[in-house]
Amino acid sequence: MNPTNDSRPTLLVVHHSPTPLLRAVRDAALDGARHPEIEGVNVRVVEALDATAADVLAADAYLLGTSANFGYISGALKHFFDSTFAEYNAAAEAGDVPKGRPVSWWIRGGYDVTGAAKAIRSLTTGFGWEIAAEPVEFVGEPDDATNEKLLELGGTMAALLMDPTTDPTMAQTMDQTMEDPR
Repeated sequence: MNPTNDSRPTLLVVHHSPTPLLRAVRDAALDGARHPEIEGVNVRVVEALDATAADVLAADAYLLGTSANFGYISGALKHFFDSTFAEYNAAAEAGDVPKGRPVSWWIRGGYDVTGAAKAIRSLTTGFGWEIAAEPVEFVGEPDDATNEKLLELGGTMAALLMDPTTDPTMAQTMDQTMEDPR
């Protein structure tokens, strides 16, 4: 059960979006996650500095967003990982959290995203999460193709949590999308 007492499966979107450009990137992914055809999924959006272990434990899947700063993820997203890991790991070791929860992310860099991408892969692996949709990692201003990928990313992550009996067509589409997320 998530903190809002909503019984629907929850996609937790944890992001650091301090600039208009990064908020536009976040909003493109959220437009996909909140697509009208996606039903029965709670999309919970939390700033990285405000996210808690309780948020992480209550979620069923994760979508992360950050800028690439000096070859690494934002300090805010790193703080999120640092401040939630111990409690999450204890719950996972106790068997209270299923292994392999779905995760993906977007990273926007000014010049390079290589170090940030490597870091986020390592950190999410440490949590025992599995990449469930192709991450969107890009440099510069998002163009139409990047915005489409962000929309698809958000939609895919939310659709993964849909009850397949709600819309079998959507579930089949997501199955085809997910055949090779890397």
